[in-house]
Amino acid sequence: MVSTGDDAPDFTAPLANGDVAEFTLSEHLDDGPVVLAFFPAAFTGTCTTEMCTFQDQLGGFEDVGATVVGVSVDLPFALNEFRDQEDLTFGLVSDHEKELIEAYDVWTSMPDLGVEGVAERAVFVVNSEGEITYDWVGENLGVEPPYEAVRDAAADAE
Repeated sequence: MVSTGDDAPDFTAPLANGDVAEFTLSEHLDDGPVVLAFFPAAFTGTCTTEMCTFQDQLGGFEDVGATVVGVSVDLPFALNEFRDQEDLTFGLVSDHEKELIEAYDVWTSMPDLGVEGVAERAVFVVNSEGEITYDWVGENLGVEPPYEAVRDAAADAE
C-alpha cells in the first residue's frame, strides 16, 4: 500500500460532479491538498454516513484549502445519483476499471456477499508536490475515518 512519504499514484478517471467530467489528480494539486476518500460502494450504510459526514464537514476542509474527492468502483452515473440523493456537493471519482484501488493497494473483497474488487475504506491526503502526507486504512469496512485527523492533516499538508 502507498503510505505517508510516498508519491501518490497520478490518475485520470471519470468524475461524477452532477455531470461526468475527467479528473486528473496532478492537475488539482496546485489548488491545495487533495483528500482522496476511498469507499466500498455508494448507497450502503457506512459509505453513505462517511460521504455525508465529509459533506457536513466540507467547510472545514475548504477553510484549509483542501479538495475532498470520494473514490469508489461504482459507475459515474450511479455516483451522480448517489450525490443527488445525499446532497453531496463534492465530486466522486469512478474507479469502475479498478485501477486506482490497485495503484493505491486498497483492493478488498466481501466473499460473504459474493463481491470481488471494491475499495477498502481508506483516506489519503496528497500535497501540492504529489506526496502522500497522511494515510489511513480502516481495520474493517464498518469503521469510519477519523475526520478531524484528516482535516488536520490537510491543514498541515505542504
